[in-house]
Amino acid sequence: MEKQRTFTDRFLLFLKGVAMGAANKVPGVSGGVVAFVGGFYEEFIYSLQKFNSKSLLLLINGRFRSLYHYLNLRFLSILILGMIFSYFSVSKVLDYFLQFYEIKVWALFFGMILGSIYYIATDFKITNRGEFAMVLFGILGGISISLFEPATQNDNLWFVFLCGIISVSGMTLPGLSGSFILILLGNYVLLLVDSVNALYDTFAEIIRWDFSFTNNAERINMLKVLAVFTAGSVFGLVTLSHALGYLLKHFKNLTFAFIIGFITGSLGVVWPWKTKIVKTDAAGDMLKDSNGHFIIETYKRHFPNLNTIDSWLEISFIFIGILIVLMLIWSSKRTKA
Repeated sequence: MEKQRTFTDRFLLFLKGVAMGAANKVPGVSGGVVAFVGGFYEEFIYSLQKFNSKSLLLLINGRFRSLYHYLNLRFLSILILGMIFSYFSVSKVLDYFLQFYEIKVWALFFGMILGSIYYIATDFKITNRGEFAMVLFGILGGISISLFEPATQNDNLWFVFLCGIISVSGMTLPGLSGSFILILLGNYVLLLVDSVNALYDTFAEIIRWDFSFTNNAERINMLKVLAVFTAGSVFGLVTLSHALGYLLKHFKNLTFAFIIGFITGSLGVVWPWKTKIVKTDAAGDMLKDSNGHFIIETYKRHFPNLNTIDSWLEISFIFIGILIVLMLIWSSKRTKA
């Protein structure tokens, strides 16, 4: 049943879509956590689950109004519009801050995830050993993923399609960062930086009535890569939502227990103090991919130096992140009251 939403509700949903889109682009941060904390995770999953044979029949029979309500398209369109807006605006700002204030940004997100874990855990009580075991399995799964080493870039279209399916998991499974998965697959820069920039440049040129990009083989290839990646993401989003919808319906508490554990275990991915180890050749020279980006081999994590003011300033951003989440939760509960 479609929920009735006021203008304020729709605007807040748009902002949640913006936050979800921004989170999906940051390696280690999951858009699914935003949905979980924002209180619309189950509606999001169940809405995506409606993309099935019944919706196809409604489309074929031209029953567009019924299709609109059946798919809860008002909810999905507002949310997706927020994500798209974020992709070409907020995420650009995040790229800037990650470049010049990297540790502070990671510390902020680390704190926000800690606040999210606290919020989710207070609303969920472990009642049996099965749920406790699922929490442990989730923690181990999150830790395991954070220890994997990145692969090298691969622009084969079948592999790109697979990347789309896998990376979108961050929107459906809280704690699993789609962006971090792309780093592990070696295609983060290709799919979330280079191809997006190619699309942005293409739109800018079309607005100026400049179609010279049609003769640019590299640009056309980037657009093909982005199109295939998008198709894989849509396919993965719908198929994963059906699987998660089934789990939420039949094993809700066990699924939530695993999600809580997974988010906790994945904290290592967004640990602020880490050094990138770049791959080198036999001569010791740092290796770059075909687009000129250094190839990351692994990350070496370390503790902050507590004898410096900078480290304490960075630590303060963790508490700011926690406070932001708690204030959002308090504001949301006050609005509902």
